[in-house]
Amino acid sequence: MFDIGFWELVLISVVGLVVLGPERLPHAIRSVSRFVSSAKSMANSVKDEISHELKVQELQENLRKAEKMGMEDLSPELKSSVEELKQAAREVQRPYASNKPEQTAQDVESEVSPTTTPSDVAASKKAE
Repeated sequence: MFDIGFWELVLISVVGLVVLGPERLPHAIRSVSRFVSSAKSMANSVKDEISHELKVQELQENLRKAEKMGMEDLSPELKSSVEELKQAAREVQRPYASNKPEQTAQDVESEVSPTTTPSDVAASKKAE
């Protein structure tokens, strides 16, 4: 990475021993190694996130190209795969939307009475 050889490391160690002394040198080495490892992990996580975003962007672009070219030419397996991708994209856009039709305000009011607690409502929803 930095192209540091053995003799450079020996020189850095001797200078560190003279400047910091034998009591503070181990603590300084631990601090530097923690900093270097955290910097490496941060760089790796950023690299992974960028790679993931590029893959998602490429998939979206390929899907747009396929839609422009026309979906009639595709094989049945590919059509089903495209439909699954579209469904997954819809679910990601609305992760908290339920598959059930929304209840009307009257349905909610009929379920909740003045003596009903929020935990009772949640328990009745789970029972359904």
